Amino acid sequence: MTAELVRGQNHPLDRTRVEIRVAAGGPVVAGVALGDEQGRLSGVEAVAHPGAPRRTGIEVPRQAAAEHRIAVDLDALPDAVHRVSVLLALPTGIGPLTTFGAAAAPSVTVTGLDGTGIAGYTITGLGAESAVVAVELYRRQDAWKVRAVGQGYAGGLTAMLRDQGLSQAAELAAEIEEAVGRGHARAVPAPAPVAASRSDRPGAGPSGASAADRSDPANATAPDGPTTTGAGIGTGATTGTGPRAGATTGPRTATGATTGPGSAAGAKAGATTGPGAGSAAKSAAPSPAPAAAGPVDYRHPKRRSAPTAAGPPAAPAPPAAASVGATASAGTPASPDGPPVPVAGDAAGWSMEERLYNQVWGMFEDLARSVAAYRSASDFAESRLEQELDKALADPRNRLGTAVDVARATARDKHATLVTQARAALDRDLAQLAAESEVVEPALPPAFARWDNPVWQGYHVPLERPMALRLGDLHLPEVLDLRIPMLVRLPLERGLWIDSGPDAYARSGGPDPERAYGRRELGSALTDGAPDEAALRRLAMETAVAIAARLLAVHPVGDFAVQVIDPGGTAASALAPLVESGALPAAPLPGAKGVASVLEGLTRRVDLVQMAVRNRAGDALPPDLDTAEQLLIVHDFPHGFDDRALTQLRYLADEGPAVGVHLMMVADRAQSREYGPVLDPLWRSLLRITPVPDAHLADPWVGHAWTYEPPLAPKGSQVVRQVLGRLAEARRAGRH
Repeated sequence: MTAELVRGQNHPLDRTRVEIRVAAGGPVVAGVALGDEQGRLSGVEAVAHPGAPRRTGIEVPRQAAAEHRIAVDLDALPDAVHRVSVLLALPTGIGPLTTFGAAAAPSVTVTGLDGTGIAGYTITGLGAESAVVAVELYRRQDAWKVRAVGQGYAGGLTAMLRDQGLSQAAELAAEIEEAVGRGHARAVPAPAPVAASRSDRPGAGPSGASAADRSDPANATAPDGPTTTGAGIGTGATTGTGPRAGATTGPRTATGATTGPGSAAGAKAGATTGPGAGSAAKSAAPSPAPAAAGPVDYRHPKRRSAPTAAGPPAAPAPPAAASVGATASAGTPASPDGPPVPVAGDAAGWSMEERLYNQVWGMFEDLARSVAAYRSASDFAESRLEQELDKALADPRNRLGTAVDVARATARDKHATLVTQARAALDRDLAQLAAESEVVEPALPPAFARWDNPVWQGYHVPLERPMALRLGDLHLPEVLDLRIPMLVRLPLERGLWIDSGPDAYARSGGPDPERAYGRRELGSALTDGAPDEAALRRLAMETAVAIAARLLAVHPVGDFAVQVIDPGGTAASALAPLVESGALPAAPLPGAKGVASVLEGLTRRVDLVQMAVRNRAGDALPPDLDTAEQLLIVHDFPHGFDDRALTQLRYLADEGPAVGVHLMMVADRAQSREYGPVLDPLWRSLLRITPVPDAHLADPWVGHAWTYEPPLAPKGSQVVRQVLGRLAEARRAGRH
């Protein structure tokens, strides 16, 4: 089954010989760029294009057509190649299209040589762009993956090649256009006389075969199927009228792609650039107004067109800081004054909930890639400055007079220019992401929304469980005011550890004014910059209750329940909303007796459900067994726990999630270290979050340390009690 990707999403490749099939609404030029680990090109020889269609392991079509097949043999590529980017551009003077926004969205599918689909990507949201990086195949730990990129360029082929790090971009673009023009002129015969009644009929529609494809012997395909040459790169073209059977010229290719993510959002740096990348490039140079494509004009009749005068091409950015756009670039077409207008739910998915979920993760990937690209460019500028200074000082002749001062000033000027360019690219991406966030946040359903979102005021008990839940917000130090929702799939696959110890606050950097959220919530608990440990424990338990309330609110009545272990009885005030609403039938029993009763009941439930599932005997469960999913909140751990209780807790953490029992620990990691070998595996298996902002969540993709902010309700707000009250009303109504 073909995986349908959204901008920034990736998918593993289970083979190394693939085809990349391109289908567009009019003639396009297809090419492939072979980059290193950072995506940089070694030179013009690293680009396969109509003028040079064959590179080692790659073969691309020689002409512009509505459909293409690109052949890729990943095993044949040089060892230095880590990225295979599929490039699409509109040819000048061939066909009616001048921008991708004037035709149906182009699509790219990676298939096996037998035609079996692996991954597909439809490049939506294009407007004034005339060139786009569609997908990329990239090597990660000796395995290949395909990523959806969709990075468009209003500056056309030259701007796209320049953004690939090619200094001879203009010369190569001219060579490609010349090769495409020669091939088109050679392949198109003199027009035959036609009847007057048919003179207005287009010669070839968006999905039909063009005259060039039908007449050029070089594009003919054997009746029995594709032929192979060299290292197995297939060549040939097909003709037909269907969307996939239309004219294809040249070799069969595989397109893959992402610049680095989500969408992506161009921000996963270093090795990747994100989906939606290139929003900066789109806005850098306006392009001519979209023209109607053949008999169908895909432009909205009330949408204003971009200016007709094309502006100057975008200034080249440092290779490591290639601007990546935001997921919003997949939204509505660009306005005359700037980038596209973001649209909530502008992502792939069967439902609006799934589209919003994918869009949020695309924003996360975009931010990660953009910041990673900025950091990489800054590091490059810093290392270059050091090298140039060392070089200037290494020459004894420069140590006297003003020569060394001039060299230093020149090196620092270059450094400042590189950093300024990188920051400008980052700011463009961040502005687009911020605009998208302003549109997406108000549109989120309750499960994805913050407590201060008005959607909670109109809350109704759902009839089915959502696909994910918001556990808080994430942000990076480069942009403190842009929060990305932290969404986790339901049902929970791992438990949570809410760190209530002072170490969590110390790691967060103390009472930094930039961390206004944590400082405001701690309030008067701060004394001379040191937090009150009791206040941290209270905040940790309030965080646990806020998450428990969310879980209860997003499940249908009776499908989810909460149990609490509080041996010391110190969590009564935080648990009040749960007790008063009936979500927690009674305050938890104190002491070791309360610990044992809850653990024994849940252990019995896990054992019975496991046996029923194993033996397919669900009807044999005792009638008094509560089959609803259970959330166990353990407060003040390890107080009140003996060896038997510890063993049962470990058992629930390991076996519970598979049968609907989830664990949430509210504890101080330092106090539980005395149990060392017993609890270390438990602590490591849980997702650690904090009651105050803390940069402890690591991103294994690009290495960012994300600052996490807990999902606490605004101070003084009664929204949690109101939501739990409506759940209580629904429970009472269900009993009658």
